[in-house]
Amino acid sequence: MRTKSTLLLTAFLMFFFKISHSQIEDYVCKPCDLSCDGLRFEEPGVCPHCNMQLVKEKDTLTQDLNVNYIKIHEGSGAFLMDGGYGNKHKTIKIYYHKPKNYQADSRILLVIPGAGRNGDSYRDAWIEESEEYSILILSPMYPKEEYDYGGYHLGNLVYDLNLEDCVAYDENLNHVFLDEEKFSFKINPNKNEWIYKDFDRLFDKVVSTLGATQSNYDIFGHSAGGQILHRFAIFQSNNKVSSILASNSGSYTLPNFDKELPFGLKNSVLTKEDLKISFGNNLVLFIGELDNDKEQGGLLLRSRTVDKQGLHRLARAKHFYEQSKRMAEEMGFQFNWKLKIIPNIGHNHRKMGNAAGAYLYKN
Repeated sequence: MRTKSTLLLTAFLMFFFKISHSQIEDYVCKPCDLSCDGLRFEEPGVCPHCNMQLVKEKDTLTQDLNVNYIKIHEGSGAFLMDGGYGNKHKTIKIYYHKPKNYQADSRILLVIPGAGRNGDSYRDAWIEESEEYSILILSPMYPKEEYDYGGYHLGNLVYDLNLEDCVAYDENLNHVFLDEEKFSFKINPNKNEWIYKDFDRLFDKVVSTLGATQSNYDIFGHSAGGQILHRFAIFQSNNKVSSILASNSGSYTLPNFDKELPFGLKNSVLTKEDLKISFGNNLVLFIGELDNDKEQGGLLLRSRTVDKQGLHRLARAKHFYEQSKRMAEEMGFQFNWKLKIIPNIGHNHRKMGNAAGAYLYKN
């Protein structure tokens, strides 16, 4: 008979690797290049504007999509992009929203989802800001079947992780305990295969498709997306991003050479000169004030090394910022990173997204 601990571990793994979201199904008409393309309806029927039969929105996002064929109409939609160098066999679905007042010089924002990989709902959370500030929203969805924890959270810096053999879940808390003595993985030294390359590549494809005049873009990520983006600032220091907002990360890779990956840079391919460029990036640690020891939303990684960063997300963000600033000062490097604590918000990507929209684009 399976023990209680085994059942808990199984439940955690199912949650951790197969997180999904549910929502009420919306109906839309098939894209017809009219203004009704962005409209949604709660029931099936006929579009009152173009008289086309309404279909489930999820069906329009999975049919008639060819990899690397990008067509962006007004309103919400999706297209497919390949996984890039070494990952051409993989497919990334990009959910977008193009505002009604979009212009060639409109800002472009990439929104990186959390562990649920739910690019559609992350895109949806930014529609109001998209329309208000005339921003083109792009939210990539990396499928769990092709991008596991190492491939997504850790950006494909490492692979062949044995997580199933070394994690335990606390039934009373939202904590996942990692046994570092059992934890093993392989390091991927090929920078071209890291997912951080995808962001500039996606931006370039969209700029080419729309004839946009922008030379840089902004990027926001929450929870697992925040983990990805603070590592993006470190490991993809040469990029086309104007502002990197890493929101409510659960754990960090410290920019020092004393600790090994994924907690530090000791066994990575980076050098101090790479760090000099990284510290020059406009990285903003965008953290909810209430994402503290009382927050139960999302899963929080715990381990001997990670706990030294703090016992909750707010503490870990402060630790990461302070340690990074100290290292930059010791090396004599310019330090452009910022810590921005947002009052009265916990681990909530919609509220943090609203605050990020105002931070980036208001006035």
